[in-house]
Amino acid sequence: MATVVAQSHFIFGLQTGVTNNLCFFDEQTVVFPSGNSCVCYNTVQRCQRFISGSEKSRGMRALAISSNRRYLAVSECGERATITVFDLQHEQGRKRKVLTAGDELVAEFVCVAFSPDSKYLIGQTGGPEWMLTFWLWEKHKVLATVKTTNSNNPVTQVSFNPYNNMQLCVSGTGVFKLFRYSEGALKQSSLAKVESINFLCHAWMSEERVMAGTHTGRLLVFESGHLRREISVTSKSAQGQPDRLVEMKRIKDTEVNESPAAAPVTAILSYSRGFACSVGPGTVCLFERMEEDTYRRSPDIQIPPEPCSGDSTPAEEGREINTMCISPAEETLAVSTDRGQMYGVSLSSVDVNKERQLYFEFLSQPFHSNSITGLSICIRKPLVATSSLDRSVRIWNYETKVLELYKEFQEEAHSVALHPSGLHILVGFSDKLRLMNLLIDDIRTFKELTVRGCRECAFSHGGHMFAAVNGNVIHIYALTSFEITLNLKGHNGKVSGVKWSLDDTRLVSCGTDGAVYEWNTQTGKRESESVLKACSYTDVSFSSDCKTILAVGTDLTLKEIQDCQVLREVPADATAHTALAVSHSGRVVFTGTSSGAIRAVKYPLPLQKDWITYQAHCGPVTKMVITYDEQLLLTVSEDGCLLMWRIIDKEGRGLKSSRQIVHTEEILVTKSDLEEKTQNMLELKMRLEELQMENEYRLSLKDMSYNEKLKELSDKFIQQIESLQKTQQVMKTEMEKRDRENREDCAEVKMKHSKEQKDLELYYSQKLILEHEKFQDLQQKHQRMKEDYEKQLKSAEDGKTQAVVELTQVCEAQLEEKTQLLAQCREDARRQILEFEEIARQAEEDGERKIHVIQIQYEKKLHTEKETSANLKGKTSIMTQKFYTLQRQIDDREADIKKLKQERQRLLGLIRSLEGDIEDLKRQISGHEKAGQDKDNAVSDLKKKKQELEKLQFVLEFKLDELQKQTEPLRDGINQKKETIHELEEELVQIDKSNTQLKLAVSDLRLKLRTRDAEMNKEMQKGKDLETHIQRLKADLHHCVGFIQEPRKLKDSVQKIHARYVTQAEAVEKSGASADVQRAFRQQRDHLEKTVNGLKARLAKSAEEHEKVYVKIMKDNVTLIAELNELRKELGSERTRVKDYTAQLALLKKSRRSRCAAEEGLGEGKEPRHEGGGRSRRPSAGTNEENSRRDATE
Repeated sequence: MATVVAQSHFIFGLQTGVTNNLCFFDEQTVVFPSGNSCVCYNTVQRCQRFISGSEKSRGMRALAISSNRRYLAVSECGERATITVFDLQHEQGRKRKVLTAGDELVAEFVCVAFSPDSKYLIGQTGGPEWMLTFWLWEKHKVLATVKTTNSNNPVTQVSFNPYNNMQLCVSGTGVFKLFRYSEGALKQSSLAKVESINFLCHAWMSEERVMAGTHTGRLLVFESGHLRREISVTSKSAQGQPDRLVEMKRIKDTEVNESPAAAPVTAILSYSRGFACSVGPGTVCLFERMEEDTYRRSPDIQIPPEPCSGDSTPAEEGREINTMCISPAEETLAVSTDRGQMYGVSLSSVDVNKERQLYFEFLSQPFHSNSITGLSICIRKPLVATSSLDRSVRIWNYETKVLELYKEFQEEAHSVALHPSGLHILVGFSDKLRLMNLLIDDIRTFKELTVRGCRECAFSHGGHMFAAVNGNVIHIYALTSFEITLNLKGHNGKVSGVKWSLDDTRLVSCGTDGAVYEWNTQTGKRESESVLKACSYTDVSFSSDCKTILAVGTDLTLKEIQDCQVLREVPADATAHTALAVSHSGRVVFTGTSSGAIRAVKYPLPLQKDWITYQAHCGPVTKMVITYDEQLLLTVSEDGCLLMWRIIDKEGRGLKSSRQIVHTEEILVTKSDLEEKTQNMLELKMRLEELQMENEYRLSLKDMSYNEKLKELSDKFIQQIESLQKTQQVMKTEMEKRDRENREDCAEVKMKHSKEQKDLELYYSQKLILEHEKFQDLQQKHQRMKEDYEKQLKSAEDGKTQAVVELTQVCEAQLEEKTQLLAQCREDARRQILEFEEIARQAEEDGERKIHVIQIQYEKKLHTEKETSANLKGKTSIMTQKFYTLQRQIDDREADIKKLKQERQRLLGLIRSLEGDIEDLKRQISGHEKAGQDKDNAVSDLKKKKQELEKLQFVLEFKLDELQKQTEPLRDGINQKKETIHELEEELVQIDKSNTQLKLAVSDLRLKLRTRDAEMNKEMQKGKDLETHIQRLKADLHHCVGFIQEPRKLKDSVQKIHARYVTQAEAVEKSGASADVQRAFRQQRDHLEKTVNGLKARLAKSAEEHEKVYVKIMKDNVTLIAELNELRKELGSERTRVKDYTAQLALLKKSRRSRCAAEEGLGEGKEPRHEGGGRSRRPSAGTNEENSRRDATE
């Protein structure tokens, strides 16, 4: 046995062709068939639980869930059809019973149903028998069987009456029958003439009423098994007016065969508020019960059109609804279609959105609806790609269990291959092979290759090449140039499997001609081959170390091939292997079979039949693959299901992989999409700014108005509070006076009470003494009477013993006489018994005759009474509804009356308290009348003011409440808008940051790509140079071999070769050394890039700090400039002063010169001129100093 185990983890797909293939287990969990299992899927937590089918099953045919949602019945076809009942409350879905049709061999049960109390089960077999079997399933007991129809009129549905365990309904083509279980048999209780009507579905509406849908779009209503009424669902008026009332119209027997052309009614579902039915492809309509025979039609609920479908697909094709079910709380309606899709809709949204068009939503994911032909995974992303005959390609995420992308085409997709990066995909069609890009929301064609009918394609592990099969030829393409580098020819039949080795240097292929070839992908030559013409191979793979080849085919064996020979062979079994997957650790080999089972075979392969079998699919397995982290096994089949298995060991732990797989999150986006998104962002930003401005303006206006109103109200309330405080102070003084009076009254009452208490204590003490004396006298009398009675008892006992002795003697004598009489009576009784038995027998015969006659009479009366009771029940149901409505109205009125009474009592209390206050005030007024009329007038004025203030208080409180009610929703709206604006601002900031980061990353990646391309070109040039050197060396060596018989020439030629190629080898070594230098250069470049990134970050920080410092400097500069301007003003004023002073000095000097010239002579006149010249230079020097100071300040 294999030490590695596979465990079902998740499945994508819904099995069609199963009756009632969708049902609710609880509000969040649905049950549906997929593969060879029933799946319990939680729609909220997105997790699945599997209930596996039987090993010899050929697929499921029908499902049924009990009314208490505990048991699930599964009909499986095979050599002997069975119905298995599972307990859904058990985690693994424990089997409770396996039911069969007794001794009869039945191929399938086409319909199954539980009774309302979940004790009984019915199953309808297929043709040609068409037997209906009635079980008490918990005891595995067949209670009754009956033939319902013939092979020309198949049955489509059976069901129990939800109000009666013993009544059931059968419908089909020309068949509508009611059966009742009584006296150990199923007896037909009605016979309707419906031979020309094809019934597709039915549902019980009440205890006597059944509604059935036909293939011509009619809704027929049967009452007690007879056709009475019809509901029109296809009229134009009903479709145009969704809320229109629809009535049941009576029909005659002559109108039964009238069949207007309309869409078939394929499903009907009854629930508490009415019923739901399909009224066309992908359309469901709800009818809500208003009265007994009147319904209100709600808007239609439609299945939305598929956005990724091709243009040639009709809108209504493949959207026919097969099954409808409703959750236990009637909150969710779910449907399944004939294309294997599941949809759901919330009924609460139907009630709310009655004017809008409603659409179903997917319960899980969009599944494949036909056989899956291709399966592929990639290395850098947790993605798996599938292609199908439903003309679609789908990309799944096996970690999040979500459909990432899907697209439908006009042709069928035969093969698929994902690029190791997860960004490109190869899809093989009947006319071309297309290379496509996986964008963020689309699969877009990039390149088309002329490869017709490509059934197999595969990318190399490096991603630089891919192989495509064209009939019996394998083309090897280069991904960069899309040119054919190699054509691998050798197969005589179609190639059915292609696999690359881990280093991409070899390729293995298998074909229907029985050949397995191993190719060299560099030279295109065959390295090994194994041909077995009796076997048609279906799949092939390398072993984990790529030393051997594993292959499966039609000879029912698993082969291991090495060096053109079959190394090992697992013995054959009854089923053929169709697919193959080898674990990367080399511990296990998984194979898929034609029956849909998965087998785990340990590696190295055993020589005996030693494997573990798992029930997986209900069709042949077409492809299977193991993920690169060796955690999951993915299998696909002709049943259209993708099944994921967890690979674990015997202890339940996952396998440890030697590879470290790092998944990336890069996606491809076109430039036009990015520009469109940025344009949308800019428009939204502008709109946001406009809304912000509008909101701020409105808020400011509202704040102004509310502030004014609040000020007015606060002033009014402050005035009222001051007046009330004054009245409160007056009331406090009055209360203190009353407290003093009450204390004095209490003291007087306490004195009186103490005196009365002392008097009563004296009175009752005397009375107790008298009573005690009477009690002693009575006790003495009681003692005397006791002694007298004891004496009398003794005398009575003595007389009694004597009387007993005498009586015993008399009784014994009488007993002997009675025994004799008893013996005689027994003999007489025997005679009388015999006579009585004869009379009783005759009387019983007469009674049975009379009872039979009376029974017939009473059965007739009972039938009439039942009819009358049915009519009365309908009337009583109407009356009960009216009664309940009236009772609700009465309850509402009583509640209103109670509220009014409570309000009245409250007001009466207030009136009484006010009356008390008035009386107190009257007393005070009467007491204060002596004080004078001035005080009376003051009191009356205060009363009037008090009344006015109370009125004002009431009015203000009412206005305050209204204002608060008005302001609260406005405040809530303001807060919500502020929050949304804040969130939008944060999102915009994050988007700007992410855009800048992405631009930097793109620029860095472009630089790296350029450097890598240059390095790759250098390496390719070096490789070409080495190949040319090696070819020359081979030629010289070949020439040298010709001198093998001549040693001298051989020596000379060897020396020439050495002299010619040793230097080149040194050059090669230098090139290797240069490669080491380049490697070091790359490391140095990476290091420098990291340092540059660090310096960029530091530079950004320093720029921020520099900006802060720059702002501070600018502020300081502004202050300094202001001070400089003030200093300049002061300097200008000082200069004007200096000029004035210099002018005065010049005048003084001129006067002095004239005086000196007059007094001194001509000889001495030169000196004053010299001095005057020196003095005339001083002002210019002073002006130069001032100019220099001015330049320095500037």
